[in-house]
Amino acid sequence: MIAVDFGQILNNTLAQILAPATLGYILAATGLSVHFGFAGLLNMGVAGFMAIGAYGFAISILTFGLPWPLAALIGLIAAVLFALVMGIPTLRLRGDYLAIVTIAAAEVLRLFFLTSAFRNYTGSADGLSGFQAGFRASNPLPPGKWGLGPWTYQSDQWWVILIGVFTIAIVVLVVWLLMRSPWGRVIRGIREDEDAVRSLGKNVFAFKMQALIVGGVIIAAGGIITAMGTNVNPNVYVTSQTFYVWTALLLGGAATIFGPVLGAVLFWVVRAFLSNLLPALVKVGWLPFMSTEQSQMLVFVLVGVALMLLVIFRPQGLLGSKKELTFVR
Repeated sequence: MIAVDFGQILNNTLAQILAPATLGYILAATGLSVHFGFAGLLNMGVAGFMAIGAYGFAISILTFGLPWPLAALIGLIAAVLFALVMGIPTLRLRGDYLAIVTIAAAEVLRLFFLTSAFRNYTGSADGLSGFQAGFRASNPLPPGKWGLGPWTYQSDQWWVILIGVFTIAIVVLVVWLLMRSPWGRVIRGIREDEDAVRSLGKNVFAFKMQALIVGGVIIAAGGIITAMGTNVNPNVYVTSQTFYVWTALLLGGAATIFGPVLGAVLFWVVRAFLSNLLPALVKVGWLPFMSTEQSQMLVFVLVGVALMLLVIFRPQGLLGSKKELTFVR
């Protein structure tokens, strides 16, 4: 009789804590927290910001031959331009209009990267690969595979992890300082009652735009970190990716500094655990009513149910406070 290897399942699950995708989602959720949690901007185009950061990074290297630090900077600048294009016509309107525009803009951007008209630059449906060579060549770590327990990776993987953790530390510190500054108090005020803030002589539109740019740059950094560890493909930056980042944010707490970090880690740990456990249960016959492929689909169903329960019973998230809870009108 085949037994479920719970040790291997646990090992694979814990390894996801430091995976590039997890680090990228931490940054994306932190940027979304600036948008929604602190400024009250209903951004449903997270995947678009991640895509433009990743593609800006990859295209700058493959097409223009730029060194990877400069390519990363180009990806962040592209996110600023993307935020300006979306924000200028919409930030004077209600939050639901911003949600519609951002989700549409992210999909338009994905289709732009998917089209064959610019295959020489974007790779079309095949995506882009081979752009990490310069990044890996700058790796100062000793070669080989090393680590502790489930956190045993190749040297190139450790290089991505170190860059990702360092970026997260800088971003969390910057967001913490911003939220303690007068600027942070203004955008919190805009989230609660922008008419009251406007009556004090503040330019609400300018502050909203600044928040959109700051959060967008952080989200794009998440896309760049993810791209450092894997290839770039337009089929990754779909609407469901936006919903996953939202799930991570709401899980940890929207208007918090460390909530996005905790939420993203828990999201990927739970998803990895279910993605390993359910197919194993199918193979040993404990779930005879479904196939292995169906069990993978069940993971997304369970994640969706968990999100609904979270919104109903703990809308402020694990680290959030009800005093910070707000609904964008």
